Amino acid sequence: MESVYDVRQLLKRFGIFIYLGERAADLSLMELELQELYKIECISTIEYQMAILIIRKEKTRLQNKEE
Repeated sequence: MESVYDVRQLLKRFGIFIYLGERAADLSLMELELQELYKIECISTIEYQMAILIIRKEKTRLQNKEE
């Protein structure tokens, strides 16, 4: 897993499609969905960690871009 697209594909495996029209809101909702999938043991620890890392990097990139 290397990009936000890959994280979206992971979520899609579970029937989760996220598009709110605002990138930051999409990322936040994706993070919440990943937490739930991890909590109910649908994804592995490695998948969870990689996906969260990618999302947080993208959030940071967006915040730096806005400033």
